[in-house]
Amino acid sequence: MALHPKIAEIVANLPHPEGPLDPVAMRAGDEAQVATLAERLPLHAVEDSVAHTPSGSVPVRIYTPTEADTYGVLVYFHGGAFFLGSLDTHDHVARSLAHETGLKVIAVDYRLAPENAFPAGLDDCYAAVRWVAEHGDELAWDEKTLAIAGDSSGGTFVAAVAAQAHDDGFDHITHQVLYYPSLDLDFDEDRYPSLKENAVGYGMETAGLAPFNAFYFDSGADPADPRVSPIKRGDLTGLPPALILTAEHDPLRDEGELYGLRLREAGVDATVTRYAGAGHGFVQHFGWIPDYHTAFEETAAFVQGGGK
Repeated sequence: MALHPKIAEIVANLPHPEGPLDPVAMRAGDEAQVATLAERLPLHAVEDSVAHTPSGSVPVRIYTPTEADTYGVLVYFHGGAFFLGSLDTHDHVARSLAHETGLKVIAVDYRLAPENAFPAGLDDCYAAVRWVAEHGDELAWDEKTLAIAGDSSGGTFVAAVAAQAHDDGFDHITHQVLYYPSLDLDFDEDRYPSLKENAVGYGMETAGLAPFNAFYFDSGADPADPRVSPIKRGDLTGLPPALILTAEHDPLRDEGELYGLRLREAGVDATVTRYAGAGHGFVQHFGWIPDYHTAFEETAAFVQGGGK
């Protein structure tokens, strides 16, 4: 189907950046659009904390949906091409995840490129997940559900963290949720049909992938490294069950769907859902549209079902 009319209206009025990208200015622009506290979805409790880990002190925000004795936990990694995004810019996503899933959500304020050398952000995400398991009593974790979720580049970190945990014998991760993930950072336009089908006119454009990810590459990330391009990992066996949501009009659509196929071929329980009429970023930017708020409901059904 065509791009959803409400999305199309907004996309038609998006400014087109001119000249070199400026991370500082872009971050400030994103922060300026953050909703006030009064406008945000209310939950039982939201508190900022710090996870003291071998990776260093990692800021986190803890979202408690309701009062309970124990909780399943979902650790959330925000998107932003590895150089944008914060606890505030994605606060509404974390709140919706907590509200719909009933899980305690812990959002990770990982270090960004280009100021921090690879793999600083990935290390922070992995360390935060292990911190949850090590501090389960303090967090009232039920020791049953420990899900990880992320959008776009946050989805990259989800796949990489799941793989690293498997390799390290850390078997507490029960579910992985990837929203329109970036899984192959080799930006040859011939690698996937969606890079050409959705090249222009849908928000994020194929020509913008390389400059937006250049900050990550400049920080030392190698697209041939499976930690950077998780689809290049040779052995996907033993990974946690996965839910992968893709967007019909996203240049990254096909790599997400191929990753789901490869997971299933490796014996991993993987569900892939393509959201019709959507473009990249629909969970973050268009979750207020009922057709796309369904992503949170689908996530809830997945994490409330059987895990690893």
